[in-house]
Amino acid sequence: MNIKGFIMAALFVCAQGLEASAQDMNEMTYSPNETVFKLHAPANAKRVLVKIYADALDGKPVKTLKMKFNGNNQWTATAKGDFKGRFYTFDIPAFNRGETPGIFAKAVGVNGRRGAIINLEETNPKGWEADKRPPLASPADLVIYELHHRDFSIHPSSGIKNKGKFLALTEDKAIKHLQQLGINAVHILPSFDYASIDETQLHKPQYNWGYDPLNYNVPEGSYSTDPYRPDVRIREFKQMVQALHKAGIRVILDVVYNHTYDLSGSAFQRTWPNYFYRKRTDGTYSDGSGCGNETASEQPLMRQFMIESMRHWVKEYHIDGFRVDLMGVHDIETMNLIQAEMQKIDPSIYIYGEGWSAGACATHKKSWP
Repeated sequence: MNIKGFIMAALFVCAQGLEASAQDMNEMTYSPNETVFKLHAPANAKRVLVKIYADALDGKPVKTLKMKFNGNNQWTATAKGDFKGRFYTFDIPAFNRGETPGIFAKAVGVNGRRGAIINLEETNPKGWEADKRPPLASPADLVIYELHHRDFSIHPSSGIKNKGKFLALTEDKAIKHLQQLGINAVHILPSFDYASIDETQLHKPQYNWGYDPLNYNVPEGSYSTDPYRPDVRIREFKQMVQALHKAGIRVILDVVYNHTYDLSGSAFQRTWPNYFYRKRTDGTYSDGSGCGNETASEQPLMRQFMIESMRHWVKEYHIDGFRVDLMGVHDIETMNLIQAEMQKIDPSIYIYGEGWSAGACATHKKSWP
């Protein structure tokens, strides 16, 4: 590796006075009186449906709503009444690509196929309002330990009760072990909802690092004690963060915005085909990710998605920093916008990542130096 590559690998992205445009990416807003749905999709979608289900996997919709096009590529619908505990999908028949929980689902059912209608405030553990990130005078003071949730606690000799779960990092034995290592931050491998683990078959041995994104803004169900209950994975993730913060340990989340698990099942493709991915001049999909697809961070909605996603993890889950997988796939302007947004929230939020790609990327609007 040359010196330029080494520097980029440990890059701390500097804000350059850039401002992110305000764009509400929230797709579901619950209240006891109504649930409001919003979706960013093009006008040529012609007809967009919201389907509400009683079950996370099976059954026919209990209610179907036709969304209204409001201009600016936004569709809306309102379900009157209390739908808490139900599940939903968006469906665009003209695209014929299948139903999706949307690109910005904040809660999902088992295996992430349908979004979940919940009240996020009810997922906060006791004392969550008082949770604070441990102080950090300088990024140079960080001593970071990278861990995989399952690997950290799964062995029979670990002495951990909640093996392979978010709650493992709330147990005294785990906390003491981390403190004895002398670290003050954990870099947790991808902990968002990823595709390759069947959450209905957790009695069978399954393993993945998690670099196969499905729902970017929801914790992974296999690391919870009950993937069938949408609130459990969210609450237990927060309990993990809370316990680590109390121990003086910051939490850095590994984020993988450079590709999705696949193209056909991607929420991006099912919502707005080909908008969120880069293509080569011959029309084939660019593969700078090395995973068969490569997202287009320079596209306004993809850029805002990344910004809002990171903001969501910081605001809702009190995350202290991000490790950006294959950061070189993203354009520098987007990364600077993200850093600027994080600095507004807390200047100590630390962002680093790989300053390279896994292959040749289709041209960015603005490439790395």
